[in-house]
Amino acid sequence: MRSRAGVAGSRETLGASRQPRVLMVPGQGDEGAAAPAAGGQEPEVQPGQEDGAGAEQPSLCPAPGVEAAGAEERRACDCSSGLPWPRCCVSAGTKKKAACPGLGLFYTVLSAFLFSVASLFLKKLEDIHSVEVSAFRCIFQMAFVLPGLIYYKTGFLGPKGKRIFLFFRGFFGSTAMVLLYYAYQVMPLADATVITFSSPVFTSLLAWIFLKEKYSPWDLLFTLFAITGVILIARPPFLFGSRGVGIEGTYTDHLKGTIAAVASTASAALTIVILRKVGKSVHYFLSIWYYAVIGLIGCVIVLFVLNEWRLPHCGKDRVFLILIGLLGLGGQIFLTKALQIEKAGPVSIMRTMDVVFAFILQILFLNHLPTWWTVGGALCVVASSSGTAIRKWRQSVKKAKQSEI
Repeated sequence: MRSRAGVAGSRETLGASRQPRVLMVPGQGDEGAAAPAAGGQEPEVQPGQEDGAGAEQPSLCPAPGVEAAGAEERRACDCSSGLPWPRCCVSAGTKKKAACPGLGLFYTVLSAFLFSVASLFLKKLEDIHSVEVSAFRCIFQMAFVLPGLIYYKTGFLGPKGKRIFLFFRGFFGSTAMVLLYYAYQVMPLADATVITFSSPVFTSLLAWIFLKEKYSPWDLLFTLFAITGVILIARPPFLFGSRGVGIEGTYTDHLKGTIAAVASTASAALTIVILRKVGKSVHYFLSIWYYAVIGLIGCVIVLFVLNEWRLPHCGKDRVFLILIGLLGLGGQIFLTKALQIEKAGPVSIMRTMDVVFAFILQILFLNHLPTWWTVGGALCVVASSSGTAIRKWRQSVKKAKQSEI
C-alpha cells in the first residue's frame, strides 16, 4: 500500500510540474521556431514515461508489433548502429550505402562519347565558322546556367575579390573552345583530339610557374612525352619531308590546326590554374556563367570583325548546331557528376576514351584512316596524361592517409 501511494504521489507531482510540450518547427536558415502542440492540450503519458526524465526525453521503446517490423527494416537497410528503428537510419554516425560501383567511371565514358559525337557533327558542318559554332554553344550554356544562378542566389558578378579571376577564366576558357573548334574543322578529328589531351602536362607546368606547385623530374618526363606526341601528329616537313601523308587538305591548314590545338590546350590549362587559384569560394554555376557570357560577347565581336556571321543554309546544319550545343552540355553535366562521385585520378585516366572514340568515329563516318604517326603520337600523349593523372592521384591518396594519422 505504501509503495502504491508513493507511485501515485510521484505521478501527481510529475503531472503538476510537467510543462506543455513544445515542438520544433523548421524555419528559414535551418533554424527552429518553437510552437506548442496542436490544440494546446497535454498529450496522454504513455506507460514507461512516468518514472523517466520528463516529456523532453522521447521514448526508445517501440510499441507492440513495431519491434519485429523494426528488426525487418534494420535487416533491409543493413543498419548496425544499435539504436531502435527508425532512429538507426537517421543517426548522425550511420553511413549510407555506397553508390553503385563504377558509376562515376560510366559517367566519364558517357561524357567522352558525347563530346566525341559533338566533334563529329562539327566536322559535318559546312560553311559555318568555328567562332559562330562557339557562339551557339555559349547560348546553350547560358540557358542552362541561368536557372541555377537564380535558384542558388549566387548573383551574376561574384565576390569582388574574385571577379578579375572569373573574367580571365571566361576569357581563356572561351578562347580554348574557339581554337579547338577551328582545329576540328581543318585537321583530322583524331589528331586534334589527341593534342588536346596533353592539357594535364601544360597544367602541371603552368601551376609550377604561377602557383609555385612542385614540378618533379617525372613531370618533366611526361612533358617530353607529350611534346613528342604532338610532333608526331604535326609532322613538320624539316623532320618528315615535304610529303604530307594522312592530312586533310593542305599542309598549311594542317599546321594551322596543330597550332590552334596546342594554343587551345594551353588556354585550357590556364583556365584550370585560375580555377585552382579561385578554389571553392565561387560557385560552379557562376564560373560557367562567366565562361558563357564572355565567350558569347567575344564571339559576336570577332564575327562582325571578320564578317563571318551567317545562318546555316540548310536544315541539316541547323540540326547539327543544336545537337552540338546539347551534346556539349550533356558531356559537361556527366563529367561533373563523375567528378562528384569518383576521384579525379580514375576520371582523368578514363577520359582517354575520348581518343578511342575519335579514332572510331573518324574511321566509320569520315572514311579517314589514321596513319601510324598519329597512332604513335596518340600513345605518347595518352601515356603522358595518364602518367600525370596517376601521379597526382597517388599524391592525393598519400596526403589523405597522412592527414588521418
